[in-house]
Amino acid sequence: MQFFKSTNFNFIGNRKKAFVFSGILLLITVVSLIVNKGPNLSIDFVGGTVVQLKFENSIKDDIGQIRSVIDQLEYGSPEVKTIGKPEDNEIQITVKATESKGESVGDNIKKAVATNYPDNPFELRREEKVGPKIGGELQQKAVLAILLSLLAIVIYIGIRFHLPFGIAAIVALFHDVLITIGAFAFLNLIPNVDVELSLPVIAALLTIVGYSLNDTIVVFDRIRENMGGSVIKRNLEERINSSINQCLSRTIITSLTTFAVVLTVFIAFINSGAIIKDFSLALLVGVISGTYSSIYIASPILVLWNQKWTIK
Repeated sequence: MQFFKSTNFNFIGNRKKAFVFSGILLLITVVSLIVNKGPNLSIDFVGGTVVQLKFENSIKDDIGQIRSVIDQLEYGSPEVKTIGKPEDNEIQITVKATESKGESVGDNIKKAVATNYPDNPFELRREEKVGPKIGGELQQKAVLAILLSLLAIVIYIGIRFHLPFGIAAIVALFHDVLITIGAFAFLNLIPNVDVELSLPVIAALLTIVGYSLNDTIVVFDRIRENMGGSVIKRNLEERINSSINQCLSRTIITSLTTFAVVLTVFIAFINSGAIIKDFSLALLVGVISGTYSSIYIASPILVLWNQKWTIK
């Protein structure tokens, strides 16, 4: 199945516009992270307690009051937000505390809410606690996992192709990971929108690395074939442009089918407090960015490299 046959889009000729566009996105990422004072890390990394409660009656007008009740427990600034639709009467309470004198933090939260809402019973839907030490270790391991995976990719592509291909691929992967983190930071600037970098989102970032790399490898493989094929007399820019056009149908079909599946998952969980919502959101951004970067970041970098040092 082919969407496009014998296309001749000038992708490489528009590389400067693409670089400017990516530069703007990365600038938005940096500004968003500065405004947010860094990424919005979940309790997976900073430690804390999460309690999710489902009430029998409506509490949509009581969020401020519940926040005030939790604030009196002196666990720091609590985060209280509704989960799902307003009629679900479900809230999530997050505090950056794991230890408390006497009863546990979770028990104190439930007790305080029950005391202030005696006529509105609730059931516990979820309770999680992560210690700050474990959170710090997880944070270090998550960063290490991403860096090691990127290093392994450079080595693999450098051996399978040439070093310039490995460098180009790694720049594109960094681009995709940063754009995804930037999207999360930007969304947190919007009122009533809260997305967090959690362990599942780190897993999504590694999945994005794999997806983006797969798409880039397919294009690189075609470039390598064309470098020694019938188009040997044409310059490298034309060869790369031809290679991208030859892979375009496959790229579009793969991206659309992947995007459709992830979008379905995201829509199904968009109003829930389930962490799969943030996971699928990261994948949505990553699929778009990965498709874009294999065409407009990784491949043009080969052209820039060849202008300095001839790729043989």
